[in-house]
Amino acid sequence: MATDEVDAWFEAYDNPMKPVVQRVRSVILAADPRMAECIKWSAPTFTFGGNLASFNPRAKKHASLLFHTGASIPGHHPGLSGTGTTARTMTFASVEEVDARRAEIEAVVRAWCDSRA
Repeated sequence: MATDEVDAWFEAYDNPMKPVVQRVRSVILAADPRMAECIKWSAPTFTFGGNLASFNPRAKKHASLLFHTGASIPGHHPGLSGTGTTARTMTFASVEEVDARRAEIEAVVRAWCDSRA
């Protein structure tokens, strides 16, 4: 569910990747009705039963989404990058790339929500 708090953050957000970040936001929120959002760490953060992911608002060449405990999301999600024991990332260079990877983003969100339900 979109929130006024995050809408206000976007009003003030001055970044060339703003349209890409907004598209990722809309895909995540539409992927599962349990998904919520708020501002944490000075950035939009998606939550359900814990923090799923936050944007890196300073990235200027791509939209960067940090999945805080992405390594523990059930299933095989090749679009989640990283090799550490905890975090994973996804980056998107354009709105078209977000649209092309929509099913992948939705699968990650659903896997997270199902594991936390």
